[in-house]
Amino acid sequence: MITIAEKNPRIRLFVPDQNRLEGDAVQQLLKTAELPGTEAVAAMPDLHPGKGGPVGAAFLTRQVFYPHLIGSDVGCGMGFYQTGLRKNKVKRDKWAKKLRGLEEIWEGDPVRWLQKYSLQTTDYIEALGTIGGGNHFAELQIVEEVRDTESFAAPGLDKNRLMLLVHSGSRGLGASLLRKHTDVFGAGSLEEGSEKAGIYLEKHEEALCWAKANRALIAHRFVSLLGTEAKEILDVFHNSISRVTYEGKEGWLHRKGVVVSDRGPVIIPGTRGSLSYLVKPEGEQENNLRSLAHGAGRKWNRRSVKDRLKDRYHAKSLMQTEMGGIVICEDKNLLYEEAPPAYKNIDRVIQDMADEGLIRIVATFRPLITYKMRDTAK
Repeated sequence: MITIAEKNPRIRLFVPDQNRLEGDAVQQLLKTAELPGTEAVAAMPDLHPGKGGPVGAAFLTRQVFYPHLIGSDVGCGMGFYQTGLRKNKVKRDKWAKKLRGLEEIWEGDPVRWLQKYSLQTTDYIEALGTIGGGNHFAELQIVEEVRDTESFAAPGLDKNRLMLLVHSGSRGLGASLLRKHTDVFGAGSLEEGSEKAGIYLEKHEEALCWAKANRALIAHRFVSLLGTEAKEILDVFHNSISRVTYEGKEGWLHRKGVVVSDRGPVIIPGTRGSLSYLVKPEGEQENNLRSLAHGAGRKWNRRSVKDRLKDRYHAKSLMQTEMGGIVICEDKNLLYEEAPPAYKNIDRVIQDMADEGLIRIVATFRPLITYKMRDTAK
C-alpha cells in the first residue's frame, strides 16, 4: 500500500495506521497539501473530513495564507476553569435543574464585558456568552486521576475541586469574517503584506479575542447559576492563523481542529461519555507543527448518526452516560448527532500522541454535567 507520505512528502501523519482514516479525510488532506505555498502539513489522530478541508491538521505556508482552511469558527477552542465546588459535595441532579438559559441573551452588560478584553465591537453582541450548536458545550467535571503531581499543581489545580470545560468560539463573528473573504476570493489565498491580508488579519485577531471573551462569559454564567466562582486555568485555540518562524524562515501556520502546543499544557476533551485529558507537550513540537489533536474527532458524519443509533438508543437514554454523567440537550437531533458512538476513541487518540513522544498525560477528568442546549420554547 502506498502511504500518504509517499503520495506527498509534505504530509506528516501522526496516525499509526492510516487505514483508520476516512477516505474523504485523506483526499482532503492530499488536496490541501498541494495548495500553492504549502510547505508542510501535520495530521493528528483525530483527523476527519470537514467543510473545505480536513479537521485535525495544521498547515504551514509561505508568502500566502488561506482563510478557508481554518473555517468559519475563528477562535474556536477550549476554556478550562477551576470552580469553587468541591468533589466531596457533589449535587449533580440538583445542579442540573439549576442550569438553564445559557442559549438566551445575557442580561448583563456585554459592552463592559468586551472592554475587559480590549474589544470595542458590538457585532453579534447578543450571542456573547452563549454556547452555540454543533459540538460546543459547557461541562462540569471531576478529577478522575492525577498522573503528574508536579505539573498538575503548577497552575494551582486542586484535585478536590470540580472543573469546568467550555468549548465554544466566535459565533457569528467568525462566520461573517470567512463569508466576506469567500464572497470575493472563494477558496483562494491572501498574499502577505497586501491590504486585503492586513484587513483579514486585524479582524481575525478580533475574532480570537471575542471567542476567548465568549468562553469566559459562558463560564461565568454557568458557575453563577450554581452559586460559585471560576478561575481560568487555560484557554487555547483550535482554529487560527498565526505568523511563525519555522526552520529559520517566516511563514503562516494554519490550525484547523488542532490545539496550540507551544504555550504550555493543554486540555483535550473526549466525548460527553468519556474522559478529558490535561496533557503537557513534550519535545520541540516542530515536526508536528506545534499542534496537537483537539479532541476525539468525528467517526460518523452528522447526517448518518441518527439512523445508525435510533434503533440502539432511545433519546432519553442518551441523556445519561455510562460514566454517570447527565447530558442537558433538549434538541433531539443534536442529542443523537453528538452521541459518544459518533466519535473516535479519545483514549486511543491520546495514546497515539504519547507513543509519538508528543505529550505526557498530567491528569484525566470525568464528566458530571454536560450542557448543550435547553428548549427555549418551554
